[in-house]
Amino acid sequence: MTTKRTAVITGASAGIGEATARALAEAGFHVVLGARRLDRLEKLAAELSGTAHVLDVTDPGSVAAFVQRVPECHVLVNNAGGARGLERVEDADEDHWRWMWEVNVLGTLRMTKALLPKLIDSGDGHVVTVTSIAGHEVYDGGSGYTSAKHAQSALHRTLRSEHLGDPVRITEIVPGMVETDFSANRFDGDTERAAKVYQGLTPLTAEDVADVIAFAVTRPAHVNLDTIVMKPRAQLNGSRIHRD
Repeated sequence: MTTKRTAVITGASAGIGEATARALAEAGFHVVLGARRLDRLEKLAAELSGTAHVLDVTDPGSVAAFVQRVPECHVLVNNAGGARGLERVEDADEDHWRWMWEVNVLGTLRMTKALLPKLIDSGDGHVVTVTSIAGHEVYDGGSGYTSAKHAQSALHRTLRSEHLGDPVRITEIVPGMVETDFSANRFDGDTERAAKVYQGLTPLTAEDVADVIAFAVTRPAHVNLDTIVMKPRAQLNGSRIHRD
C-alpha cells in the first residue's frame, strides 16, 4: 500500500475531474482516476504517478469492479455527471432525463455507498461531491438537469447528518458557469452553440474549481466545509448574467 493518502476521482478524463487529479497530486495525494475513456486516464495517471481504472458510474458492475481495485480511500471526489438537452417540460426527452439521473444521482450513490466503509476505516475520510447551482435553483428548459442536481445535492447533504460522529467529512462544491466540455456535451457536440453560453464574460475554469476542492480536502481533520458556492464575478444565478 502507498504511504500517501489516496484520493479517488470520478469523471477524471477531462474538465474538472482532470484538473482535480492534477491539484490533488500536487497536494501530495495518490490519485486513483476513474472514467470511461481509459486511454486518456492512463496517460494522465502516468504523468501524475497515479492509478487509472475504467469506470462507468451508470453501471453497477463497473462500479463494483472499480472499487474492488481500490484498497484504501481517504478522499472521494464525486465529479462524474453532466446534462443533456435544454427542453421545456412539455417537450421533455425521457432518455435525456434517464441518463442525467443515472449519472448524476445514482452514479453518486453507487460510488459513495461502495467507498464509505473504506473512507470511515481510514480514520479521516472526506466525500466531496461536485453538484451545481442547478441543484439549488431552477431555470427554463433545465428541468431534467436541475431535478437531477437537486436530488444529488440532497443525497450528499443527507450524509452530513447520517454520519455525524464518524471520522468522515462531507463537502458539496456548487459551481456556476465553468467553461469545460459540459455545454458541448449538453448540446450533442454543437460547439458553436456551446461557445455562446460563455460569450461576453469570463467563466470559471476547471482549475478554479480544482483549487477549491484541494483547499477543502487539505484543511485540518476537524474542519468541515459543508457547502462552497462559486460563480464567475459576472454571474448572479442560473439566469442572470452580465455580459460585456
